[in-house]
Amino acid sequence: MLALSSRAPKLELSTLDLCFLATLYLRGQSSGHASFGEEQLFEHFEQAAQVVERDPSSVRKRATHAIARLRAQRLLSRVDGAGVMRAGEYALSRLGAGIVSFFLEEEVLTAETLTLLTRTLENSLRDVLEKARAAKDASALDAAVVGPLKVTVHELMEGIERRQRGLDLQQEQFQKEISSLLSADWFGAVESCQSLLESTASTLRDLNHVLLSESHRLQALLEDLQELALAAQASASEDAVRRAADQIDRIAAWSSGRQKSWSDYYQYVHRYLRDVVRLDPSRALTARLRDQLSGKAGKRFTLAVAHTSAPLLLRDVAQAPDRPPVKRPRAEREKPPEEQAAEDPHAVLEDAVRARLDAGAESLRDVTQQVTAEMPEDERFRAAGRVAQAVAKLARTKSDRERPWLPVDDRFAIEEWTLPRKEGAGGRG
Repeated sequence: MLALSSRAPKLELSTLDLCFLATLYLRGQSSGHASFGEEQLFEHFEQAAQVVERDPSSVRKRATHAIARLRAQRLLSRVDGAGVMRAGEYALSRLGAGIVSFFLEEEVLTAETLTLLTRTLENSLRDVLEKARAAKDASALDAAVVGPLKVTVHELMEGIERRQRGLDLQQEQFQKEISSLLSADWFGAVESCQSLLESTASTLRDLNHVLLSESHRLQALLEDLQELALAAQASASEDAVRRAADQIDRIAAWSSGRQKSWSDYYQYVHRYLRDVVRLDPSRALTARLRDQLSGKAGKRFTLAVAHTSAPLLLRDVAQAPDRPPVKRPRAEREKPPEEQAAEDPHAVLEDAVRARLDAGAESLRDVTQQVTAEMPEDERFRAAGRVAQAVAKLARTKSDRERPWLPVDDRFAIEEWTLPRKEGAGGRG
């Protein structure tokens, strides 16, 4: 950018200058001339002046200034080596040919041209891939990949992008044409507008379908080339493949972006035709509304709104009490730990069983009911086994041959043991 701005380039072209360049471009294509002499330049300038101005005057002097101006802007180049001693030969530069071709050649991307270009691009990439696989070292790989990607593949992609720009220009012209049709014919232009919208939408759908199907194959070939370049450590080939992949991604992104934007425009125009044009086919309502807004039909159209204030509600205001200030408590928040004697749950259970035995319990069921009565329900079943163990340890039990199962409560039952009656204060006999 700094180098470009330092040269301070600018283009100043009149209609006569463009027609003069177009004359040279068409003459070069029809007659096969690669360059033009000075007399031929004067002759072609006179032809262009007759077409543009009808009654040209001092043509030769103006032609001399036009040639010098076009050479200063690098649109026309001198291609001979005669210097200033003899008349020279002149030809259009790449910039001049590009400007003329933009106005003369309408290259628009279609499904047919896109398919042809992508298939040719795919064949070129396959040839490059075969040569890359046959390469023995990095230098041979660079020679097989960099040149074809920069020339053949790049030119094919440039052709696709050039036609994409032509399609963008055509879509802009379609939008202007739709606007002019509605302004000129209003309701009678509905069918024409719909046909233009449908044709462009169909073209974009076809292009998007072709690009989606073709871009995957092209990217697959480029990925194979990139793997070969990475394996051979050929940095030049890797950069060339990356640039080609970015160009293909840009082409695919253009397709999806244009289809989305045209879809939005398509919906907007159809909504306008449905809500405005078809509801007012004679354009009378639109004309009256426009006249009222502009004041041509008398008093300007205004919108009057009656403003009603909110009702005033009187109520007693309660004064909020003063909140006490927040203070930090002076006492210690955490109490120091205290030493407590550890309690053995088995010993506690055994003491409870001993107390029930001393009180005169006559069976294991009675002891179990009394000991587990105050326990939670989920612990009573586990405690029943420990109670039986403690009873067997502290007392002499007796049981029949067939020991019955008796319920302790509605949750579980145990085998019944009979305990002998108490004979003394010290224990059981």
